[in-house]
Amino acid sequence: MLKFLGIRDFVIVSSLELDFSAGFTALTGETGAGKSILIDALSLALGERGDATMVRNGCERAEIAAEFDIAALPKLQAWLREQELEGDTNVCLLRRVLDAGGRSRGFINGRSATLQQLREAGDQLLDIHGQHAHQSLVRADAQRVLLDGYAGMAGAAEQVAELYREWQTLRRRRISLSENAEAVAAERELLQFQRNEMEGLGFNVAEWNALQDDYARLAHAASLLETAAFGIETLSESDTACLAQLNALTARLRDGLEHDASLGETLRMLESAQAELQEAVYALRHYQQRLDTDPQRLREQEQRIQSVMDAARKYRVAPEQLDEALQRILARLAELGGDADLAELEQQEKSAQQSYLSAAQKLTAARKKAAGKLAREITAALQTLAMLGGSFAVALLPLAEGNAFGLETIEFQVAANPGVPPRSLAKVASGGELSRISLAIQVATSQVASVPTLIFDEVDSGIGGRVAEIVGHLLKKLGKSYQVLCVTHLPQVAAAADQQWQVSKAVENGVTLSHIALLDGEQRVEEIARMLGGIRITETTRKHAAEMLGGSV
Repeated sequence: MLKFLGIRDFVIVSSLELDFSAGFTALTGETGAGKSILIDALSLALGERGDATMVRNGCERAEIAAEFDIAALPKLQAWLREQELEGDTNVCLLRRVLDAGGRSRGFINGRSATLQQLREAGDQLLDIHGQHAHQSLVRADAQRVLLDGYAGMAGAAEQVAELYREWQTLRRRRISLSENAEAVAAERELLQFQRNEMEGLGFNVAEWNALQDDYARLAHAASLLETAAFGIETLSESDTACLAQLNALTARLRDGLEHDASLGETLRMLESAQAELQEAVYALRHYQQRLDTDPQRLREQEQRIQSVMDAARKYRVAPEQLDEALQRILARLAELGGDADLAELEQQEKSAQQSYLSAAQKLTAARKKAAGKLAREITAALQTLAMLGGSFAVALLPLAEGNAFGLETIEFQVAANPGVPPRSLAKVASGGELSRISLAIQVATSQVASVPTLIFDEVDSGIGGRVAEIVGHLLKKLGKSYQVLCVTHLPQVAAAADQQWQVSKAVENGVTLSHIALLDGEQRVEEIARMLGGIRITETTRKHAAEMLGGSV
């Protein structure tokens, strides 16, 4: 439950620190005093979007901190551990900072958190029923969500939606494949021919590079042989061969060493050159022996190169990219599948449809059961809300094939008077009737709320007198199971509360500020009397207020 709320520099609030109790708490005050500011601040802490206008004029930032006791919320505790946002034992602290430039930051238990994380935590902490909730309750989607929540089938409804999406995805794929079967078959046939052709070519980049090098040698074999022969002759076989002349020179230098030792270095260099030249002769002779001049092999290589070049031109790629082209063909063939894939897809579609129908039928059964119970509860509540003889029904209108939300649409129907046929809630003309019906719906569905704190923001708008007193008792009864906060302008509702906060505003140093104070017994009498009597409060009014408070205990 909500234990503490701190508000600083928010709208017309300078600084507030509020400690909350269990049971039913009423927030009252003059019109325009800012009773809904507390709700707005809580909403901001729980991840609602904010803007710079929420920062009090002249201040750098607004800050909201809300502390909750989560001892009875094991799912939230597990979620906090999963998100690595744990804090003190059984405590969840939400904090939101909004600066004057509009930039916002959120924190959970002191750690930075996204707005989505704040909202996910808030969804498990409290529900806020706004004064215009009846405006959304006339929508079919809101009615469906409310019934599923009341039935405890919100998770099952999500599963039905997921199964429906899976079924429809398979259905669209099957239809597309069936409608384009002829074109797909023609494309598959072409691709299979291309695959066979490419695989028959047996191309790979390493072989292509080696082929080109080998072909270059074969194509110039005669010239290369001639070059090798010329080298051998020049170095060792002609009359003026380099080696013969070098041998003669080194012999004379050896003779000269006997008369001048300084010739030794020159001799060593020439002897080294002599050895290198001899190695070159050996290498050239070896090259001559291994050089292939086979014309047949040359022709085969020319044909191979031509085949590769023809394939590259056909598929509009460079020869080096033929492997990639083959992979693209194989990938597309895998996408198209074979004739057997259509049959398999049809089977998958049928299986997905059956899974959807099975889950949807279970959801329908749960909805029917919950619809009857909810209708009885709300009908009973209407008898006490100045709609004697009125009745409420939840209609499940079948759909031919179903949709993502199940096998039916949900429609709330109401008959405001006896003997009048029920009409769609969306067609109820009276705003007062709609407001009372909305309140009955909210109170009934709140009794199965999974969150510990329920906030009602002037949901009693448009009612008064005896009906207002009944509403107060309804909220007090709800407060025995949940922490209930209600912003109200009705004394009958406020008098039923276990505790009461008064919201006021005053001008301080030329600045309008809002304040909230917890009222004691005498202060509650004065506030209820103000709500009853208006401008002039008499002793009679005070006595009436005291009697109301005494009767609510």
